[in-house]
Amino acid sequence: MNKSKPLARADYRCFCPLTTRWSDNDIYGHVNNVVYYSYFDSAVNRYLIERGGLDIHRGEVVGFVVSSDCEYFAPISYPETIEAGLRVEKLGHSSVRYGVGIFREGRDEAVAQGHFVHVFVERSTNKAVTMPEQLRAALEAIHLG
Repeated sequence: MNKSKPLARADYRCFCPLTTRWSDNDIYGHVNNVVYYSYFDSAVNRYLIERGGLDIHRGEVVGFVVSSDCEYFAPISYPETIEAGLRVEKLGHSSVRYGVGIFREGRDEAVAQGHFVHVFVERSTNKAVTMPEQLRAALEAIHLG
């Protein structure tokens, strides 16, 4: 199996500051692997709420995660300030694939990186729909293409 190399800050379009929490550490003294997915989720949804106008409580359209993965390169632990780098790798009509990198504050090389796929659905039916224009514009702003 060929392991990927960590990406650099320059490979991402925007950054979301995060902090590790006491409960993130596992018995080995570093952030447990499953916690990185919550970092991905937090960073993506924060971007969608702040820049894309996503209303997670009352909006007619919501995003469902249908796929995610993560590769780990270096451990982090509590207490640390970290940053999640975001980019859109593929943008469809109702779906988007994000690239997400986790960085130590101010460092150039990702400690972890992966992807996260949302399908936007109508809340009342759970059926895929074309994403709203404001959301699409926010995603286009960080699209690699």
